[in-house]
Amino acid sequence: MNASFEPIAPRPAPVPTEGFVPWVRSNLFGSIGSSIITLAIVALALAIVPSLLKWGVVDAVFAPNLAACQQARGSGACWGVIGEKLRIILFGRYPFAQQWRPAAATALLLTLLILSCMRFFWKKWLVLLWLAVIPVYFVLMGGGMLGLDPVPTDAWGGLPLTILLATFGIVLAFPIAILIALGRRSSLPAIQTLCVTFIELVRGVPLISVLFMASFMFPLFMPVGKSPDVLLRVLAGITLFEAAYLAEVVRGGLQAIPRGQVEAAQSLGLSYWQTQRKIVLPQALALVVPGIMNTFISIFMDTSLVTIVSMYELMGALGMAVNSDASWRPFIFEGYIFITAIYFIFCFTMTRYSGWVELRVGRSRLR
Repeated sequence: MNASFEPIAPRPAPVPTEGFVPWVRSNLFGSIGSSIITLAIVALALAIVPSLLKWGVVDAVFAPNLAACQQARGSGACWGVIGEKLRIILFGRYPFAQQWRPAAATALLLTLLILSCMRFFWKKWLVLLWLAVIPVYFVLMGGGMLGLDPVPTDAWGGLPLTILLATFGIVLAFPIAILIALGRRSSLPAIQTLCVTFIELVRGVPLISVLFMASFMFPLFMPVGKSPDVLLRVLAGITLFEAAYLAEVVRGGLQAIPRGQVEAAQSLGLSYWQTQRKIVLPQALALVVPGIMNTFISIFMDTSLVTIVSMYELMGALGMAVNSDASWRPFIFEGYIFITAIYFIFCFTMTRYSGWVELRVGRSRLR
């Protein structure tokens, strides 16, 4: 009996699962409830977006023309207030003729931060680069040498002050938080009690109170003329406050490490610090990357609170620039939108970098 070949009829291609349309179908219209919410958001956007575009773009005034802004008041935005007050918003009370110095110092610090976030530059010499850049940064900001006019710290403000407090607050708070988290899990009662007391005391008060005490109360306990600079006191307050919160994030990662790994390290003859540095901390910190980055973002946003101690960072500089001029005061809302965009850019960048770190950590676990 001869067998004949009968080809199987072609089957339809499977439904695509990648691309824009499949993503919309699964995320926006995956169910009846999801579809209703999506349609409601679209309807709300169609009702609001045209009015926003008309106010913010079509009828807006972009030139720093006060007469045109007053004429468009109530119907269009006045983005000209940003151009008119930009130097004050970005640099605060820093001397006008010397504002190239905070611009250069901030660009130098941001460049160093960007390089520090790239894996290619994670070398031992990166620490030496930090040690070399930091003195240059403060020489540019403070002056008093190399022919630069001295500028007191109470004149520092705007974006450079925000980045300064956020950067050094993060850099200083992170190692302190690790030590406090390790101390809270220590088997020595004295160290454990000290760390627990510090965490609970600091977390029991708002940051405003810490800044107020650092700026106004601390000098009362010091000899006349011996109190540290207000910038150092505020930076110390932010660092210790955020270190207490960050320590609890790190402690959560430490608790997730199985006890058996520590016992295995002890059986190999590793000391306590070798065990923590080579085995425990790398795994613990990798587990809590989102929590750590969330605290870093919190530090960046909390810098806006230093206005209460007369340090005009980005938000304070905006208020000083606009509220001091009655003619431009009605357009402060546009200034707040500009400041919001700056905060969003920095916070969104930090969030995306956190996602990149999580992706790298996830790949390392699959090896």
